[in-house]
Amino acid sequence: MFTNQNPLGALPARFRRQRLLIIGCGDVGLRVARSLGAGGPRPRVLALTSSPARVPMLRAAGVTPLVGNLDDAASLARLAGLATRVLHLAPPPGEGAVGPQWWLDRRSTALVRALRRRALPQALVYASTSGVYGDCAGEWVAESRPVAPATPRAQRRVNAERAVRHLGRAGVRASILRVPGIYAPDREGGTPEARLRRGTPVLAAPDDVYTNHIHADDLARACIAALWRGRPQRAYNVADDSQLKMGDYFDLAADLYGLPRPPRVARSLAQQQLPLSLLSFMGESRRLVTTRMARELRLRLRYPTVREGLQRG
Repeated sequence: MFTNQNPLGALPARFRRQRLLIIGCGDVGLRVARSLGAGGPRPRVLALTSSPARVPMLRAAGVTPLVGNLDDAASLARLAGLATRVLHLAPPPGEGAVGPQWWLDRRSTALVRALRRRALPQALVYASTSGVYGDCAGEWVAESRPVAPATPRAQRRVNAERAVRHLGRAGVRASILRVPGIYAPDREGGTPEARLRRGTPVLAAPDDVYTNHIHADDLARACIAALWRGRPQRAYNVADDSQLKMGDYFDLAADLYGLPRPPRVARSLAQQQLPLSLLSFMGESRRLVTTRMARELRLRLRYPTVREGLQRG
């Protein structure tokens, strides 16, 4: 018998189809939608969008669009009880929209409240950022390391993670993916080529920092794996095996594209020449441990290194 607690109940088979709701269905969300159903029945895919102009594009991708806005809690009422699984890819508010409580991600809070109004989804996956660890001085970082966000952006991500974990305590199998820099040759701004052509400098070797990467296709596969195989209340580092410092990454890309390598400058000069947004990435160094991703999500990356991803992706 159908109940709010068991929305799939004893309904006919055509109504027991899995329903995936994607919140923030941009490049990665569309890659998820395209990849679903490759090895079995395809779930119905729905996506929340705040832009009516994106509705035709989502429909063309086989996604059912739902117009709503995470910044307008009243517009989220229709999400309650709608999906069996939820993929939350939406970023927190930007610097210009956070208000006095700048550390809060009100978007994630509004989503969680909407989902709690009726039958809960079976699983929810939230794509967070590896920036929640802060600067780790180049150390290897596993998911058990306490978060230490050093920027307002990362602090809002930590607040979103807490909202997701709170929903997990209510019975949802909640998983958090801690994601580094996303790249792909077919992604807008997905390679460093434009920056290389501008000649933007990178840090000199003594000041350089470790950086981490994940190909957009591999991130989409990680999202799907976590939706179906992620363990409750689990965080996963999702990254490739490149282990590159930032300057070496740009040198590698320059060599692959046949472009001049970027100039190297000391940190003191970089602070005078580069915008704060870029300097914040240059102020944190860490190497992500990904054994949990491989062991529990059983995910084998198609592009285990940046070189392979830029050459073949």
